[in-house]
Amino acid sequence: MLQRTARRSGVVWALVVTGTAGFMAALDNLVVTTALPSIREDLGGALQDLEWTVNAYTLAYAALLMTGAALGDRFGRRRLFALGIALFTAASAAAALAPGIDGLIAARAAQGVGAAIMTPLSLTLLTTAVPAERRGTAYGIWGAVNGLAVAGGPLIGGSLTEHISWQWIFWLNVPLGIALLPLVRARMAESRAPGARLDIPGTLLATGGLFGVVFGLVNADAHGWTSARVLTGLIAGAALLGGFVHHGFRSSDPVLPMRLFGNRAFAAVNAAGLLMFLGMFGSIFLLSQYLQIACGYSPTEAGLRMLPWTGAPMVVAPFAGYLSDRIGGRRVVTAGLALQALGLALFALVLAPGVSYAAQLPALIVSGVGMALYFAPAASLVMSSVAPAQQGIASGANSALREVGGALGVAVLASVFSAQGGYGSAASFTDGIVPALWVGSGAVALAAVTTTAIPRRQATPAG
Repeated sequence: MLQRTARRSGVVWALVVTGTAGFMAALDNLVVTTALPSIREDLGGALQDLEWTVNAYTLAYAALLMTGAALGDRFGRRRLFALGIALFTAASAAAALAPGIDGLIAARAAQGVGAAIMTPLSLTLLTTAVPAERRGTAYGIWGAVNGLAVAGGPLIGGSLTEHISWQWIFWLNVPLGIALLPLVRARMAESRAPGARLDIPGTLLATGGLFGVVFGLVNADAHGWTSARVLTGLIAGAALLGGFVHHGFRSSDPVLPMRLFGNRAFAAVNAAGLLMFLGMFGSIFLLSQYLQIACGYSPTEAGLRMLPWTGAPMVVAPFAGYLSDRIGGRRVVTAGLALQALGLALFALVLAPGVSYAAQLPALIVSGVGMALYFAPAASLVMSSVAPAQQGIASGANSALREVGGALGVAVLASVFSAQGGYGSAASFTDGIVPALWVGSGAVALAAVTTTAIPRRQATPAG
């Protein structure tokens, strides 16, 4: 009886600690979006500077997620998890104190490094603490907490920006991080992966390749697709990523073993995650600004009106996790992605200068339910597709590919937007956002098709 109570207490504390860390990282993916017009007014900067305010975080996050997981496997997951939280907290304070747009971008990159260390380890630590038969439900609760951050991002960012200042979207992380650090030491058990080693060449290839591709995309609007700067970034980035893939096949201990992608479930759910985040994050980046610039809402009003979309995971994610345990994650994930694609298509069909909020509401609700059905089952599919010793790197790879999708989504959809419209008027903004949303919808629809490659029944991985 006492052992059962202690085990249950350990699960609860694991959910509290990992959920709070996930909340902080997820919040900072979206909290900036409704503050962008105010940041632009206060610190200056062009569209590409605003993109880098978002992408400096997501790029550092994406490029180093697998490294964060590998460091945890090698030196201790709890130890590195605490280090990631400390770095993220300090970088949040630096972002709040940034005197200009360049300083803010640098601090956002440092935040991304901290988040890259703590995020994959949070899922690994949670998986270790929860019995296998209850993990779907645990992932659902973890997804709901992350959903709270997704829901709260635009609303919290808008409210703090409007009623205090945009700097407080970063100050908010500081007390959370300070409170979390002693709990990590007191309530989380240390764990390592046997024989884990660091892969410096693989890390450098992945980081350089991702930076080159996103750098090229972000600069395409200002300098043109055929400029030396853009072509150099895209070509060099693609070459480095090709080298990373080759290294993953040939190295004896790569940061991301390419043999993992020989598992059909792992390959399909990761490809779907990249495409889903490409469509979703790029769309939210533009829609949060559309509500303010084209519809005339204040930052708080814009955040509130995004809630039917961003708030749905808070309500639906635990149910999605339970449903995943009962009928399998494949069906739930596919349905969620199909609904998300439909929601973005509905947005593209109804948006016009002066369009009413009531006309946008169906798209918000459909998108929200779709996003909510995706998160928990996708996490369960990833973690169940690999052996326990590979769960740390699998979590890091999945998170990295999703964040790459987010960074590419902001860059690609912003490029489509700027090619067709601009910030000059409500009509110009609408002209740009509609084709961008069709691109986002297409990416998520392709993600839904990709999930059909996941086997209906997965064999338990060996090892």
